[in-house]
Amino acid sequence: MDRAIPKKFWSKKRILTISGIMAILLLIIASIYYTSGGSKQNVNTDRLTISTVTKGSFQESITENGIVLPLTTIYLDAQEGGRVEEKYVEEGSIMKRGQPILRMSNTDLELQLVDQQTNVYNLLTQMQIARNAAQQNLITNLNLMADAENNLKEANRIYQLDQRLLAQKAIGYQEYQQARNNYQYQEQKKKLMQKILAQDSAMNTQQLNQARQSSLGSKESLRLMQEKVGDLIVKAPVDGELTSLDAEIGENKNKGDQLGQIDELGGFKVKMDIDEHYLDRIVTGLTGTFSFADTTYTLRIKKVYTQVTDGRFRVDMAFVGKSPIGLRRGQTLQILLALSDPKQAILVPRGGFFEQTGGNWIFKLSKDGHTAYRTTIELGSQNPDYYEVLQGLKPGDRVITSGYENFGNVQELILKN
Repeated sequence: MDRAIPKKFWSKKRILTISGIMAILLLIIASIYYTSGGSKQNVNTDRLTISTVTKGSFQESITENGIVLPLTTIYLDAQEGGRVEEKYVEEGSIMKRGQPILRMSNTDLELQLVDQQTNVYNLLTQMQIARNAAQQNLITNLNLMADAENNLKEANRIYQLDQRLLAQKAIGYQEYQQARNNYQYQEQKKKLMQKILAQDSAMNTQQLNQARQSSLGSKESLRLMQEKVGDLIVKAPVDGELTSLDAEIGENKNKGDQLGQIDELGGFKVKMDIDEHYLDRIVTGLTGTFSFADTTYTLRIKKVYTQVTDGRFRVDMAFVGKSPIGLRRGQTLQILLALSDPKQAILVPRGGFFEQTGGNWIFKLSKDGHTAYRTTIELGSQNPDYYEVLQGLKPGDRVITSGYENFGNVQELILKN
């Protein structure tokens, strides 16, 4: 006879179902616990930096390193190629304008100079010969002109005399006609000599002008060639310090090679590289300060170079007033650059907390100072000392500004002395 077998209350299936439900409940409880501030950690206060939120004057600024440079740097390039024969000075020398720095040699240039000098000498000699010939020809023509004038006067005298004698019937018409013809011939001869003199004079003037222009061109070519040879002696173009000299005796230099540089001693400027994040904030006229020998000096941005290289761009700054005594080329200065005008703001001191929170939250102490809990905040501008607080904190609040790298996802800190 069959009989009913009672079912077990704690069946395997029921146990697995209840276990799954309990696991889900535990996960939900743990999630609520960790997200509702239930996660706590004990921390010794001597390992923390606790700061007080204040209200005061705030100016957005950044700190960057600047490099001291001369106001003007003149680069020395080889105007002509050649072999370095002699160095008159070394790097670091204080130079006067026109003072020799080094001497090079170039045989080809020197031979070209000799040829040019010979050509100019030959041209000048030919000009002198042509001038002498023209002068001799002029003298000859003047003599012929004098003879023509004298012959015309004599022919005119005889012609006038024969006119009177013919009227008195003292001579025949034939003799009178001969005197008249001679007079007219001498008159035409004089006019011809005048024309020849005028033509010779114009021709001589033209030839002399052409010769003069040719001479000037040749002399200019000679001058330029002399300058080229003169450029083999490299001289200081300005007064200043020879901060670089890249040339050794016996070394061959090509035309255009850089030989060195001279820094004018009239003053300094400061070159500063800034993160490209601030490119749209940096304009000419912004000022910065730095300390040197226990004195604060001011700089002003004179030029902004917008080209970005390796995430940074360059600005040139000029000294406002006198520059410090004792500055040297290449010296590094730490410059505080102001990005805004001063204003009143709620301030929290800078600290390592920002690296973990990104300025989105901070640990704020309770009134009794025994605990600190996460507080959502909003930060604005910054300077080397403070962050500007836009929301979440008020003056008098105490916060932890040291680093949070050891706190993980802890929601509350129990502060122990």
